Amino acid sequence: MKTGIELIAEERQEQIEKHRRTIEQDVKENSHYQLSTAAGMLCWVDEEDFGDDSNGFCPVGWDSDIWNHMIGKSYKERLIIAGALIAAEIDRLQRLTPTPAK
Repeated sequence: MKTGIELIAEERQEQIEKHRRTIEQDVKENSHYQLSTAAGMLCWVDEEDFGDDSNGFCPVGWDSDIWNHMIGKSYKERLIIAGALIAAEIDRLQRLTPTPAK
């Protein structure tokens, strides 16, 4: 059985390779903390909690069909995605902060 960190790392890799999400895209398209906000929402809500307005909770600039697909997953799957989105947000922040010269 894979550990949580292994599952999250696999999901993050899938975001990059399969869905072609890059850090550069996240810097440009998720500058209003959409990644961490989405991760938080995925951790505590079920699709039913959104009622008929799940699109109203879709992060700004995100595809509502993709968002609805994510929130329709099981709690465990949503936690894995949330962990990968947190990793993506950390990658985005690190790209914004220049590495100090030695």
